[in-house]
Amino acid sequence: MERFKPFSLNLHGRLLECNRPQVMGIINVTPDSFFAGSRTVDSDDIEARAAKMIDEGADMLDIGGYSSRPGADDVPPEVEKERIATGIKAIRRVSPSIPVSVDTFRADVAEYAVSECGADIVNDISGGDLDPNMFGTVARLKAPYILMHMRGTPASMSTMTDYVNVTAEVIARLTEKVDELSLLGVADVIVDPGFGFAKTLEQNYELLKNLSLFTDVLHKPLLVGMSRKSMITRALGIDASQALNGTTVVNTIALMEGAAILRVHDVRQAAEAVKLCGLTAGGADSITL
Repeated sequence: MERFKPFSLNLHGRLLECNRPQVMGIINVTPDSFFAGSRTVDSDDIEARAAKMIDEGADMLDIGGYSSRPGADDVPPEVEKERIATGIKAIRRVSPSIPVSVDTFRADVAEYAVSECGADIVNDISGGDLDPNMFGTVARLKAPYILMHMRGTPASMSTMTDYVNVTAEVIARLTEKVDELSLLGVADVIVDPGFGFAKTLEQNYELLKNLSLFTDVLHKPLLVGMSRKSMITRALGIDASQALNGTTVVNTIALMEGAAILRVHDVRQAAEAVKLCGLTAGGADSITL
């Protein structure tokens, strides 16, 4: 965790100072997300999950109303908006102040979530590729933006993994988009390499091995989302319900390589990894036994 660099985010005029890696809990208001344990539908379930995550150490929560897993059903924008509104209202009943990001690739959904529902951050899996209005919308909203790398769509991405050098190409593409966002006045950009999105198993681990290059080159906070994904389950021959230990292992590697935000289904384990990596980074003399 020596590579971690403190960062700050402007959330509707409130400055969030992050002096250690942050844990982002995933709340999916969908019936078909790839990990069944993350699915919530009604307000009571969302409130209970949000309360549990906050109690376990979540620094922020990510709400999604559209599953990005391959083969997932398309969701009309109005349904996505309704799901997200339900989710954010439930979260705000539990905590009025915890930062909330909205996981959407649609500019109008992002605007609705931020302007009407009180979301703080826009988390776009497509990095602006699936909606040409996204960058302009985020600039107008003055919201922090999570810029993820992906090729194609969730339906086609598995066929678009032809890289010569996956690390160099992903960094180059993110650099282009960071520059474009900067020209539009988007000050707070968080970069996400997009583990599992248009990458093979081997390419995912190549990115993980080279993760520190993202912060060295892009000079932006780095979000990693590997929680219970196929890069873990396929490598170990297990399913998502068995992938907690593997998730903790890869998250720990990411922390040691400079990750600023861990996006996870299991908050307590991620928060413990952040704490223990922090003790290691601080040196033996800083630990009181």
